[in-house]
Amino acid sequence: MPRPGLPEENANREVASDLVEHSNGPGARRRIEVTEIVEAVVLAVVAIATAFSGFQAAKWDAVSSRDYASSTHVRVMAEEAQLASNQKLNYNSDLLGDWLLLNSLGDARKAALLTRRFTTPYAVAFRAWLKTDPLHDPRAPKGPEDMPQFRDPLAAQADALDARADAIYETAVSDRETSDRFVRLTVILAAVLFLIAIGQRFSIRRVRFAVLVVAAVFLTYALVLLFTYPWV
Repeated sequence: MPRPGLPEENANREVASDLVEHSNGPGARRRIEVTEIVEAVVLAVVAIATAFSGFQAAKWDAVSSRDYASSTHVRVMAEEAQLASNQKLNYNSDLLGDWLLLNSLGDARKAALLTRRFTTPYAVAFRAWLKTDPLHDPRAPKGPEDMPQFRDPLAAQADALDARADAIYETAVSDRETSDRFVRLTVILAAVLFLIAIGQRFSIRRVRFAVLVVAAVFLTYALVLLFTYPWV
């Protein structure tokens, strides 16, 4: 005696069998193969971009370190020039003090000898200062270094070196920031690798494809940054 409902059960089995065959059919396999090819291409691009980004981060870090060292070296040169300028200014100031003393004592001969020991830039300013009658005119400049004719090459050199050191230091800071940007870019590319690896674990095609799309978006963003940042 036939069991009731058996034809309906057989029909359900046939439908399920058709669905399985459809899901495992040539079209489905074709889509899976395309997805795997896209994943392989994305992985290759990510691997190359990650290696290049890490290389650029290391290179910019080396450039930054070199610039920091150069800035320190130029700063030391500026300090040495400023120290030499101060020493010469003190030397001339001591001679000026002795000249004032001898002049007040009326020893014009020795005072004239002292004026020959001034450095050349100071001597030019000293002669211009004497023309203002500083010993009798209270409105005269206090000393030769206050005269517009006074030039201090070492002080000017120290200022130029100091400005150069500041510029090199700013460049070093910018280079370090560029290195940090490449490091952050490498982290983004590592996240892309993680997404692709996770997506390959899913057997549901739509979920796998969705993860791949997200990874592709992150990869596109990373590539835009990669080609925007400066290279060395």
